[in-house]
Amino acid sequence: MKKEKIAIGEEGIYDARTLGAPRMLILGVQHMFAMFGATVLVPAITGLSVSSTLLFAGLGTLLFHLITGRKVPAFLGSSFAFLGAYGLVTASGTDIPLTYSSFGVACAGLLYLVLALLFKLFGAQRVMKFFPPIVTGPVIIAIGLTLSGTAIQSSQSNWWVALIAILTVIIFNIWGKGMLKIIPILLGVIVSYASSMILDPASRTAMVERVAEADWIGLPFQWGETAFSIFGESLDTGMLISAIITIMPIALATMVEHIGDICAISSTTKRNYISDPGLHRTLLGDGMATSIAALFGAPANTTYGENTGVLALSKVYDPRVIRLAAGFAVLLSFCPKFAAVVAAMPQATMGGVSLVLYGMISAVGVRNIVENKVDFSKSRNVLIAALILVLAIGIKYGTGAAAGIVFHIGTMTINLSGLAIAAIVGIVLNAVLPGKDYKFGVDAQGDTSVNFKV
Repeated sequence: MKKEKIAIGEEGIYDARTLGAPRMLILGVQHMFAMFGATVLVPAITGLSVSSTLLFAGLGTLLFHLITGRKVPAFLGSSFAFLGAYGLVTASGTDIPLTYSSFGVACAGLLYLVLALLFKLFGAQRVMKFFPPIVTGPVIIAIGLTLSGTAIQSSQSNWWVALIAILTVIIFNIWGKGMLKIIPILLGVIVSYASSMILDPASRTAMVERVAEADWIGLPFQWGETAFSIFGESLDTGMLISAIITIMPIALATMVEHIGDICAISSTTKRNYISDPGLHRTLLGDGMATSIAALFGAPANTTYGENTGVLALSKVYDPRVIRLAAGFAVLLSFCPKFAAVVAAMPQATMGGVSLVLYGMISAVGVRNIVENKVDFSKSRNVLIAALILVLAIGIKYGTGAAAGIVFHIGTMTINLSGLAIAAIVGIVLNAVLPGKDYKFGVDAQGDTSVNFKV
């Protein structure tokens, strides 16, 4: 079939009518390949189900497309920002089960729905003045710093393997071309994983045994892995409330990331998705996808910058290509043997990649402050940033096993994390102190500065 240009905007942009089925399938696979490494890395680090992650990345993407009128060419994959939502501890120092954390993430997804409603009722500018870069920037910096210790611990199992992962990500991120530049995380995992199989025979044996035991076809999740499973006679209400209060503030960062991603996709495709279908619809789609995924034991979802990179590379902006990638992810989720390969990933590989990811999260917070030209000659801004950072980091590392502030309501014990307290203090201080000067939509570079993707 002769390729014809469609009169829909920029020269060289094509849609499904001119590509034909074979090219559409290839592009769908390419989009799945782009999101793949980052999406499966989150369950590999946190202990969540790889299969469930792929299933709800695909289903979440399809739900997002349905809610946004099938207009926005966005793929929803695992959110790095919510890595800190897992591995939490109670006031007594015991681990909070992943199922409780998953319910907290589901509640965080509901904040997207609240913000979507506010955007619809009052407009983005009036709402976003309560979440300026002087609040979101330091909160994002704190998220990365509070996670940093776990990356070091994982890397210590084999620093050579971790170093290979770090160097691979750096090399392809800086000097990679085309698709290689878009998927440095996936390449870092593959190269480090393969190196570990050579350098550490014990890891190779464990991986082979684990993969051999797994079935080729199976269900993507088990009931005990879902957030629904916590509701019963053994429900710990205090632990559940602690997880919700601790995790929900993370949505402050990811909602800003979502808005920046939609701005970036609009810029790439030369179409204004902020107006049509509107941020209220895209936030609704992302929030619903996140809540549903978390309830079934999968990580929070977020719009993926990697796939925006593929859009720019291919110049094919037809959302149907993204939906094909979502379908492929759903199909792959029914293969436990593949999930076993990911689950057997060496701890040092995860540690090396995590070092890059966690450092990148903090760097994104710095970028958010710098690119929005936050004025630190103003005392209000210095005070807000100072209190957010000191509360988040100080409470995390200065309160022992509880890693938070503990208080009691009746028979329930509630544990507020440093990040939760810092976010609340930052939002309140920004609201009450005079001198607010941030306006959303004025600086496109600043609005798109929050992006957690390598």
